[in-house]
Amino acid sequence: MAKLPPYLSTPERLWHYGFRVLCALIFFFLIFPLVVVVPLSFNAVPFFTFTKEMLALDPAGYSLKWYENFFSNLNWQGAVRNSVIIAFFATLLSTTLGTLAALGLSRPNMPAKTLVMSLLISPMIVPLIISAAGMFFFYSRIGLQGTHLGVILAHAALGTPFVVITVTATLVGFDNSLIRASASLGASPTTTFFKVIVPLILPGVISGALFAFITSFDEVVVVLFVGSFRQRTIPWQMFSGIREHISPTILAVATILVIVSVALLVAVELLRRRGERLRGIQET
Repeated sequence: MAKLPPYLSTPERLWHYGFRVLCALIFFFLIFPLVVVVPLSFNAVPFFTFTKEMLALDPAGYSLKWYENFFSNLNWQGAVRNSVIIAFFATLLSTTLGTLAALGLSRPNMPAKTLVMSLLISPMIVPLIISAAGMFFFYSRIGLQGTHLGVILAHAALGTPFVVITVTATLVGFDNSLIRASASLGASPTTTFFKVIVPLILPGVISGALFAFITSFDEVVVVLFVGSFRQRTIPWQMFSGIREHISPTILAVATILVIVSVALLVAVELLRRRGERLRGIQET
C-alpha cells in the first residue's frame, strides 16, 4: 500500500481512511446476502436456517440433494430451457439494434443526437413495472401476449440500452482516420466495416451482448406481465416457488445464477481491457 504524503492534514488523513472503511462497509452490505444464501443451498434439511450440524461443520449437515433436484426436476429444466432460448434471441436482437444505433449516434452530423440517445436508454430509466404494464396492454392488442416472440421482443427492448452504451463508449476513442485510410486503399464501405470497424469495436459489442444476456436471463417483472406458463423462466420459477412451495432448491439455483453472473462480469472486464489495448489506452 502506498504511503500517504507527509503534508496531508489530519482531516485529510481521516477522510482517506474513513473513505476506505465506508467502501468496505458498503461492499459487506452488498455481499452479505450471498454469504447467507450459498451455505444454505447445501443444507441437508428442507429449511432456510443454519442447523447445529452446519454450524459445527459436521458433514452430515451438508448435502447436494437440492442441486440434484434442480438438475432432475422437469419444471426447473423447462425454466432453464425457456430462459436460455429467450435470452439468446433477445441478446441477438438487442446486440444488432444497439450496435447499429451506436454507429449512427457516433456520426458527427447525426440530427437530434441527444434526444435519440435519451429515447434509446429510456428502458433503463423507466420503472420496470410501468414498462411491463405498457407492454401488456400493447401486446394484448396485437396478439403477442403470452408468446415467446412477445417476451423476446420485450427483453430485447430492455437489453438494447446496455449495448448502445457500451458500443458508444468504445467508439469514443475510435480513430476515424482508419476509415479514410481503408477507403484510400480501395476498400469498399462493406469491407471497411467488417475488416476495420468491427474488430476494433468487437470487445464493446460482446460486452454489451453479455449485459443484455444477463438482463434477459435475470428479468422477472416483464415476463410475468407479457408471458404465460409456456414462457416460465428461471426467475419466474423461483418467484413461484417462494409463493407456492418453499424449497432450498431455490437457494441452489440462486447460487448457480451468482456463479454464472460473476463469470460473465469477469468476461466483460477482460473484454474491456482487451478493447483498451486495441485502442492503445494504457492503464494507470
